[in-house]
Amino acid sequence: MLIAQLSVASEDVDRPRLPETPTAETDQDALEEFACERSNLPWVIFRAAHRATHATALPARARALLAALARTVDANRPYAAIFARRELLTGRAMQSMRTFYRSLGDLEAAGLIVRQPQKRHGDAGLFGRAYLHLTDKATFVLGLVERQMTADNASATTRDSANTQAALSLSRPSATVADGAIYKDLDPKIQKRQSGTVPGDLTRLLNLGFHEFLIFKLMREAKLHSKMLSDVVEATWEHLRKAERPINYLRTLLRSPVDFGHQIRVKQASAERARREHLDAIEIEQTLARCADQIFIDIAGQRQIVIGEGGTSMTVHDSSESAARLAAGNWKPAFVAALNAGRIRLATVEDQEAFAARRRERLAPSTGSGRSALKLVPSRVRTPEIHNRLAQMKQLLRNAEGRADAIPDAIETAP
Repeated sequence: MLIAQLSVASEDVDRPRLPETPTAETDQDALEEFACERSNLPWVIFRAAHRATHATALPARARALLAALARTVDANRPYAAIFARRELLTGRAMQSMRTFYRSLGDLEAAGLIVRQPQKRHGDAGLFGRAYLHLTDKATFVLGLVERQMTADNASATTRDSANTQAALSLSRPSATVADGAIYKDLDPKIQKRQSGTVPGDLTRLLNLGFHEFLIFKLMREAKLHSKMLSDVVEATWEHLRKAERPINYLRTLLRSPVDFGHQIRVKQASAERARREHLDAIEIEQTLARCADQIFIDIAGQRQIVIGEGGTSMTVHDSSESAARLAAGNWKPAFVAALNAGRIRLATVEDQEAFAARRRERLAPSTGSGRSALKLVPSRVRTPEIHNRLAQMKQLLRNAEGRADAIPDAIETAP
């Protein structure tokens, strides 16, 4: 028995097959398999990559990396920094990371590139980027410049280009970087920035060998220990400036559990109290200088106060006592306080006469049985002139006797 076939059964005529048309997904997959990089580079860059590939004096790995650098560098600024990541350069050179570093060594040994030292980030202390720069020799070999420049001009051009790029990187991005932008938009409101200058009370640390950045770091360490660096320096400055190793000594003080802020507050309070006492003493002396050689009386009219020459002495007359008393001790603040409070005032002539009459009445002897009435000799009020004369006489007597307790405090003399 024969198996029916198309040619035998003539089924290709009766039942024709539909042609197989490829779908859109199949075409897209086939197109993506042959897709390539669509970056449009200037003709100068293509020529530079071609020259780098045919640099026979270099090893093959160095030529591949030089071609990758030629495709990445800015054609308008060939001496500027090459903004490219290691992953991009290793991908374009089709090298591993170890081969990439060996190729960098070959290019640097040939004098075609300059590797800048790696810098640290200011906030975290981590290592940052290390940019590459083409030398004058490399730009001439790659055809990026028309003539070879001298070494001084090349270095100056490299520095100018680097400074210009650093200045423009914060203002606007570069549209010619093949790898895209690696800059960031810096917002001063959210950035942590340290002050540009050292605080005024910490500038004296600079004379002890402290660097500005070290002072800022010590301020942060003091804050971690709940202290203020200004308080620690102020409280221990006399010992700190005499220390052989002031940096180590200051860090030890920051770790100690001593409350230097309390010491500073106590010292400031003592200084403020001494300042107030000094001002009060000056005010008292000025008040007594104005009150010198004057007579005062209290509000009740029971006491009469005489201030001596220059305000150095005070004599108190009581209406119930026959002898006057010379004030001793620290009487000046009490007198000024009473004068300011209004408890005593400047005596007039009427006040002096009224006080003398009241004194005579109190000192007059009473008439009793078996006793004869004594005639009261009227006493005269001691004037400032009499008081000053008595003070001079007592001073002369004290100097003559050589001891102050030989003369009584009050001497009554007849006018």
